[in-house]
Formats: sequence, C-alpha cells, structure tokens
Amino acid sequence: MQKVLLIKLRLGKFPLLTFSSRLYLLRYELEASDFRKLFFFIFVATMNKYVDVILPLPLPKCFTYVLPDEFAEEVKIGCRVIVPFGRKKYYTAIVRNVHFSAPREYEVKEISALLDASPILLPTQFKFWEWIADYYLCTQGDVYKAALPSGLKLESETIVEYNPDFEADAPLSEREQKILDLLSVDPQQCVTKLEKESELKNILSVVKSLLDKEAIFVKEELRRTYKPKTEARVRLAGVADERRLHILFDILSRAPKQLALLMKYVECSSVLGREKPKEVSKKELLQQAGVSPAILNGLVEKKIFEIYYREIGRLNREVNIAGELNPLNEFQQRAHDEIKQCFQEKNVCLLHGVTSSGKTEIYIHLIEETIRQGKQVLYLLPEIALTTQITERLQRVFGSRIGIYHSKFPDAERVEIWQKQLGEKGYDIILGVRSSIFLPFRNLGLVIVDEEHENTYKQQDPAPRYHARSAAIVLATMYGAKTLLGTATPSIETWQNAMLGKFGFVQLKERYKEIQLPEIIPVDIKELHRKKRMVGQFSPLLIQYMKEALEQKEQVILFQNRRGFAPMVECRTCGWVPKCKNCDVSLTYHKGINQLTCHYCGYTYQLPKACPACEGTELVNRGFGTEKIEDDIKVIFPEAAVARMDLDTTRTRSAYEKIIADFEQGKTDILIGTQMVSKGLDFDHVSVVGILNADTMLNYPDFRSYERAFQLMAQVAGRAGRKNKRGRVVLQTKSIDHPIIYQVIGNNYEEMVNGQLAERQMFHYPPYYRLIYVYLKNHNESLLDQMATVMADKLRTVFGNRVLGPDKPPVARIQTLFIKKIVVKIEQNAPMGRARELLLRIQREMLEDERYKSLIIYYDMDPM
Repeated sequence: MQKVLLIKLRLGKFPLLTFSSRLYLLRYELEASDFRKLFFFIFVATMNKYVDVILPLPLPKCFTYVLPDEFAEEVKIGCRVIVPFGRKKYYTAIVRNVHFSAPREYEVKEISALLDASPILLPTQFKFWEWIADYYLCTQGDVYKAALPSGLKLESETIVEYNPDFEADAPLSEREQKILDLLSVDPQQCVTKLEKESELKNILSVVKSLLDKEAIFVKEELRRTYKPKTEARVRLAGVADERRLHILFDILSRAPKQLALLMKYVECSSVLGREKPKEVSKKELLQQAGVSPAILNGLVEKKIFEIYYREIGRLNREVNIAGELNPLNEFQQRAHDEIKQCFQEKNVCLLHGVTSSGKTEIYIHLIEETIRQGKQVLYLLPEIALTTQITERLQRVFGSRIGIYHSKFPDAERVEIWQKQLGEKGYDIILGVRSSIFLPFRNLGLVIVDEEHENTYKQQDPAPRYHARSAAIVLATMYGAKTLLGTATPSIETWQNAMLGKFGFVQLKERYKEIQLPEIIPVDIKELHRKKRMVGQFSPLLIQYMKEALEQKEQVILFQNRRGFAPMVECRTCGWVPKCKNCDVSLTYHKGINQLTCHYCGYTYQLPKACPACEGTELVNRGFGTEKIEDDIKVIFPEAAVARMDLDTTRTRSAYEKIIADFEQGKTDILIGTQMVSKGLDFDHVSVVGILNADTMLNYPDFRSYERAFQLMAQVAGRAGRKNKRGRVVLQTKSIDHPIIYQVIGNNYEEMVNGQLAERQMFHYPPYYRLIYVYLKNHNESLLDQMATVMADKLRTVFGNRVLGPDKPPVARIQTLFIKKIVVKIEQNAPMGRARELLLRIQREMLEDERYKSLIIYYDMDPM
C-alpha cells in the first residue's frame, strides 16, 4: 500500500513529463520485481474508461463515450449522463456498460455531465427493457422514452439570443420586429416562449431570417425539467440555550410583534425541551403567530433568525389510518383459496368472475398476504378513471403504503414516485395504468391485471407497441412473482391459455349478496325508425325506464362509443363532407367549441356557414356522439343533472375525479359516456343502463369486432343494479337477430368464445397464429405503393403464403403520411426468435436502399 501511495505521489510530482519519463524516475525508487508487479496497476490506472449508453432515440445499438477523469470513479451502470450527439444536440443517456475498449468505427466523444450519484435503473429493469425491445421489434431507445418520466430527462432546447451590435441595412418585417422587441426586454429566450408571447405562427421561419441577418444568435442549452420541491424553514441563528433566549426576550421587549413571533417559534420548535429542535416551516410560523412576513424579515436582519430550505416531496404525505379487511363471503373465500392453490403450481391464474361478484375484495386479501411477506404488489388498471374509485378502497385498508402512477399526475410527482421506488422504503403497492410496469421494484411478489381483456392495455403509438398484460407476466416471472388476471369477459387468448392448462383457472359465478344479473331488453330501432317512433336516439321504452328511475331517485348510465356532437357534417344539396387536410377521415363536429376536429391529428376547422362546393346553406349532422346525446337528454329531462365522461371532458386528473365523485354522491342523475363508463366502475344506485347503438361495435372491419362487442356490452350492462336491486339494460340495435345480441342477453360467454375459436382456427388468427402487422408510411403515395410491393415480395420469399397484402388500412393517411399495411401470420409453435431476426433483416435491407431512404417502416407485434 505504501509503494502504491509512493507511485501516486511521484507521478503527481512531475505532471509535465511524459508517462514513460515519469516511470523512468520511479525505477530508482523501486526494485525491479516490484516494478514489474506494479506496472500493470499503473497502466490500468492511466487507461481511458468508456461507457456504452442508451440514448432516447430509435437507434439499433448503444453508443460509446469516453469518461472524463472526474467521473471515472463515480459512474455506475444505471446512472444518467449528459452526452453530445450530432452537431449541436445534447441528450440524457443511461449508462449500460463501463469498460476500457474504445470503438473503432467512429470518433469517441466525451461525456458532458454525470447526473446521478446512484443508479436510477435496477438490473432487472435492463433485462426487462431488452425483452420488450426484442419481442416488440423496436429499440431500447424507444423503450427508454416510454419508460422514464420526462422529468428525469434533460432536453436540448433552442435558445435565441439577441445580438446587441446588430444594425439593420433595410427595414425589418413586422414579424421580425416583434421578435426583436421581445428579445430587447429579455435577451435570451427559448423558441417555445417566444412563440407563446409573440402569438406568431410558423415562428421558426422568422427566427431563420433574423439569424441570416445576424440580428440574433441561437445556441443549444440543457433544460432541467424536474426541480425538487423545497420549503422555507426558520431556525434560530447561533446557540439556542435558555440564557441566550432570555437576552433576546429583553432586546425585543419594545417590539411586541417580533417578540410574539420569537415566542411562537420557541413553542413550535420545542427548542428548550429537545436536544435537536423540531423544524418549523416559515408559512406555518407566520400563520400561527398571525404576523406579516415583514416582521420575520426584521428578525432575520437582526441575525436572530435565519431562513433555510428543505427539500420536500410532492406526494401525498397524509397517513391514512389502515382499516380492517372486509370478510370474504363463501363464494369469494372459495375463489381466493383456489387462486392460492393455483399459484403453488402455476405462475399465472385467470379469475373469471361475473360483474359485481366482488373480485376487488379478493384482490385486497391477496395484496395483504403478499405485503405481509415483505413483498411488493403491482395493481394494473386499464383506465385512469378507475384509479379514483379503487384508490379510496385500497387506502381504507393500506393507508399510505399505496402509490398511484399515471399520466394525469404532474410529471414532478411521477419522478418522486420513481425515486421513492429506488429506495429501501418504496411503496408496498403501486396502482396504475400500463406505464406502471416500467417502475423500479425491489421485491415484486404479485401482479394483478384487472379487466385484463381491455384493449387499452396495448400501446398503439409510438413504439414500443407493447401489451401491458403480456409484459406484466414476463416482468413478474423475472422477479419470481405471481400474476393474477381478473375479468368478467376474458380475452379469447387468455381463455385459451387457461383452458389448455398454461394458466390456472378460477371461476366466480355469483354476484355479491347474490343480486341477480341485470335484465337485458333488446330493442329493434330499425323498425322504430321506420315507424317514426324514435325520440332522437332514444326508443320509447328507454325513455319510460329512465323516467321511472329518475322518479325513484335512481341513476342512469347511457353508453355511446363515439365522442363529439356528430361524426360527420354533410351538405344536403351536393353531398360535400368536410375532411381533414392531413388525414383520410371526415371531421367530427364539436358543438361546445363550434368546431370541426380531426380525432387523429387534432386539426381543427371552423364550421362554414355555407357549403364551399355549391354554396348551399343546408349543412346537416350525420350520426351522433356523446355531446349530441347530452344535448338531447337535457331537452327530454330538463330537471335532471346530466354529466358526460369522454376524452373531451376528462383532460385532467381532477376532471375524472369530479365526474365520478358527483355521480357517486348522487349529484348527477344521468351519466353519458364512451367505453370509459364500461370499465369496472362501481355505483350503488344505477338501475338503468342504455346501450344506444350496438351496431357501431358489430360492424367494424376487424376479426376481433364480435369479441369486443360482447365484452363492451356485457361490461356496460354490469354497471346496472349492483347492490340494491336487479337492474335493467336497454340494448338498442338495428341487428336484432345477430347471435352476439342473444349471447349478451344470456350472458353466454362460452358460446361466443367457441364460435369465435372455430372461425379463427379456420382463417389462421390468434390464438392459433401470431399476427405481425408491418406498417409502411411515406408522404409520396405512388412511391409508397412501389416500396410496399417490394417489401411484401421480400417477406414472401422468407415467409411464403403467411404474408397478406400490401393493403390500405381503414384510415389510409394520417398526419400527411400515406399508409400501407402488410399482415404476417406465424404459427404458435414456430420459432419466433428466428422470425424476428428475418423481419429486422428485411427492414434493414429496405432502408439501406437509396431509393427507399424516406420510407418509415415499423412492426406491430400482437396487434389489437
């Protein structure tokens, strides 16, 4: 150890000498044998250290950077680093590996900053990321972007800086002058801020012209999106003993308000009774003393008090008193015991329980048993709206041991949940939507996937296009945890896995308190329309039942799986229909904002007063959405309190909570909603449910449309008559003889599944085959057609007749990009690893061809 220290001292003594010259000096102080032993140590100590990092970009591999000496000993796998990439951009990257090998393919850049003292990603998370990237045919950069809250990423943002030496040679345009006027007030501003303050559209063109004239400079700066929340605290300056306090009381005897503040501090901090006084917040002290901040500032100036800041969390710190578990009834207890038995033999179990059978109560008992063993639980829900109800039920039992994680929470709160989960005192239970699978867990013991059939568990865009149910099963396996899938209407794939013995299977056929399933009454609206007996979109029977329910102070839910006022506006004279300029869809009319909106790209268009094609003034609405239903109901039942729950009314977390809370408390009589209202919400006083048009679900061009229609109708029907009495469901349809209608009425799930399985086996669909959709996109339609044909031919040479297409999808242009789709069907027993290799190879071949460089290609594995 002494000799090693000597080497460090001697090397440090001659910093300007070459490495070999410094070694030569050391030869005189060490014996030859010692020198040989220690040469390797010196060589390694002076080698450069490199890190492989994952960038938040769709890159097929990691990139290598050299570590500066100041970070060499501190950096760890899983830490975040700032790296330069490209000419001017900076990104937050995750360290994947630390080594001593420099890459030969490119010039190595240096890391700019190390952000973490300890890793923010655990080893199991890396393994999980690799599985998602491999299975869903995307990159780890795609997974990184989806997994981390944006507050854990530093972003490179363009900063515009005013040039004080600029002199104009010619008059500036009005737009250019407006930008310079703003910069003269604040010389450095980011583009987004300038755009907001100037209210100019296409501001980048103005910035470019000013840049060309050298009126401004631009630079890239790192912006930290997450800042820890701090709180101002007050403490006594200097020693806080009894003698000093008496002196201070004497000094302040002529300043009664300052004296009162000091005495209140002594009371709040218990400064005399404790070795270490309690911390006192500035806000709390001023409130309790009833004085203004100026009084406190006066004491700070006199060096009696000092202000300091303490980091505090944004998370709810109220510790709810944990309540007792509700006892399970006979049927629930039997299901609970069967699940425990299944878990002894299998890692995954399906709980098939009818609506309102009390599945959540079984979950709560299983959660309690898991956390008693010192393990964590992940409870997944398909919809944010559900978390508000389930949270209250779980908090009554588990108090503050539960953390909630979803996108409606502020980003800073999600960052703090992530950081809390990294520590030894993470939440015992995480309740959240699909993105919760990416959170760090130290000791995961149980994963519950509630309403496992829901298609909202599948991420559509952007990549990774993962299914949270499948990913959760893999995640649980990595931790040696168990997975419980719960639903009244299982997905056909899950049902098949349970029937084949791959998953455990438990049934719960009795509703809680043995309440009967609702009476479902089909109504032929085609015939009623013909006889002109419909009142808007409502049959006379539905109106009669709604009227009876409202008279008895009961509640009503109306289901229409389409938002907006009217899906289409049409000119009665010439048939003109307003279409989106970016997408191949008609615009939906929203009456509340009096605008036509595209539900794919967000493009808005003011409703014209006359038809632009023929100048006719008869523009009529075709079809109806939730907004139109709300308008009509207010006319029919003017005294009723009506609320609407769809994407337009639930933009924020508080909006969800208010709509549900008002309905629970009886402040709302009629709730109108899209499929949000179908997903496991539990209301005590709903006696009537109206399904306004079942045909929109049945007539969708998808092999899963019958399965989905059954699931949606059965789930919506399950909201009726849940606790007090048997409910009624009015099912309005133009296809009264359709088999699905009678299967829903009889709650005959198995008949629906058996029919669908026979069809799917015949036509090579899941669960007998795996589906992979290949999407190709381009701005040039004719070039896209050519590229799609070439790619389909390449796929056929490898996969043969398993390839279908290329074809246009139902919406063939979105956000100005034309789309083509190729379908690949692969047998369940085929080696999927090899299939994925071939698909990625063909994608690379296409993109390496100069003609197809503008092509966008991606795969959707197990599409929904």
